[in-house]
Amino acid sequence: MTLKTKLGATTALVLAGTTVFSAANAQEMANDMTIVSWGGAYQNSQLKAYVEPYIAANPDVTVVWDESSAEAVAKLRAMNEAGNITWDLVDVEAADGIRLCDEGLVMEIDVEEMLAEGDDGTSAEDDFGDSLVSDCFIPQIVFSTTVGYRTDMVGDTPPSDICAIFDLETYPGMRSLNRRPLANMEWALLCDGVAKDDIYDVLATDEGQAQAFAKLDTIKENVVWWTAGADTPQLLADGEVVMGSTYNGRLFSAIAEQDQPIGMLWDAQMLDYDGWVIPDGLSEERLARVMDFVRFATDTQRLADQAAYISYGPARASSAPLVGDHAELGIPMAEHMPTDPANATNVFVTQYAFWSDYRDDLDAKFQAWLAQ
Repeated sequence: MTLKTKLGATTALVLAGTTVFSAANAQEMANDMTIVSWGGAYQNSQLKAYVEPYIAANPDVTVVWDESSAEAVAKLRAMNEAGNITWDLVDVEAADGIRLCDEGLVMEIDVEEMLAEGDDGTSAEDDFGDSLVSDCFIPQIVFSTTVGYRTDMVGDTPPSDICAIFDLETYPGMRSLNRRPLANMEWALLCDGVAKDDIYDVLATDEGQAQAFAKLDTIKENVVWWTAGADTPQLLADGEVVMGSTYNGRLFSAIAEQDQPIGMLWDAQMLDYDGWVIPDGLSEERLARVMDFVRFATDTQRLADQAAYISYGPARASSAPLVGDHAELGIPMAEHMPTDPANATNVFVTQYAFWSDYRDDLDAKFQAWLAQ
């Protein structure tokens, strides 16, 4: 699905204190960009915080949205093989960013040269810190995969830990889980007695993978498998599932913006980063436009602005103090972030290197298991 975004020249915006990057020696910049993202509330937050302000300052630019981020690795491989790169900028999870970089499908980034320093004077490299998980990955947000539940379908004792997913006796009914292994495999092992610190060592073995699938077998007939982050909130809103996993920002949208009877379970939330990668092989004009946009869209204020539309934490340290209220609801957003201390008492940090190495193999095994 694609969506074009363009604002008229009459749209006004004061970009006080903002330096917009122009690629050195580029004689001109392309006026069209295809940006790949995930759709839904998250893509809308990018539209509001990044794209609309950028187009207001550059009224000749047109942005085409492609909602194919879940298939980014496969599609970029195919584009590279065909020699026809149709995407300009792609939003991916950290592990996919590592894979694409390792395969040479996306370009390496000189963080200090290409990204703006923090508003507080911190260098870009120090400001982004641990979120720079790859030489090609330009971080945007910290998010988590977690679980939502219908408050009116769980009785008098709402779930308080992740293993409620596997407790069909206490919480009968259908669940919704991602149709890929990430998070499902970790939670299965955790709820089968594997210590959190040992999860990835166990999951790297054939025996550990078999153990995870065996645990998932116990609920397999009670699961609706989703492929888009919007699926679980809709299934919960329709009362078709009692609980299900999705991204914390999707649940925030359903709860705070749509007033659905949904609660959020933060226990063992899977923390992760999301960010931009730039396909290798763009023309000079296309690359110049992309780099101009990226420098603008990842500065301190812009990353803080995104948090006004969705409950994902900005990846820059200098942005965190600037996170304020929701743009429409007026409620403080900091307490709805996955990194808020009250929500982060038992987090599960996704090991990006593991999933970069094992993703293709476990994806294939997971799909084969689903087909059984």
